[in-house]
Amino acid sequence: MINNGLRVALLSALPITELRGAIPLALTIYKMPVFPAYIFAVLGNIVPAIFLLLYLKPFSDFLCQWRLFNMFFEWLFKRTRRNNVEKYEKYGALFLLFFVAIPLPVTGAWTGSVAAFVLGIRFWYAFPTIVGGVMIAGIIVTLASLGVINFI
Repeated sequence: MINNGLRVALLSALPITELRGAIPLALTIYKMPVFPAYIFAVLGNIVPAIFLLLYLKPFSDFLCQWRLFNMFFEWLFKRTRRNNVEKYEKYGALFLLFFVAIPLPVTGAWTGSVAAFVLGIRFWYAFPTIVGGVMIAGIIVTLASLGVINFI
């Protein structure tokens, strides 16, 4: 079961699948029990968020030495802040929590970490919120995989 658990954690760490793909795989293909499948997927999804939250700023600062990257990041920050700062200021941490918790494509720990970086949210404020969102998303995906919740 440990080998399958590591596979689930690694799949959950990938930006495309995250735990939305890892949990159904763990339950159906690997036939893992529900609780270990959830734990491995959630932990695997949280690990990249730590590195993203800690190292996106230094990495973008490094890239901004070149004009093309600097123009791109200026455009990205301006656009993202224009479209999302109002929501973040209105709802605070709930905005980030629900953004990560909704198990849809292009939402999750990776995108939530990038959003926290672009919005300038500090690590110790963003990290617990993203962890909470990942845990909620994990519960929703697990229940959906078990057939408890049916999505239309």
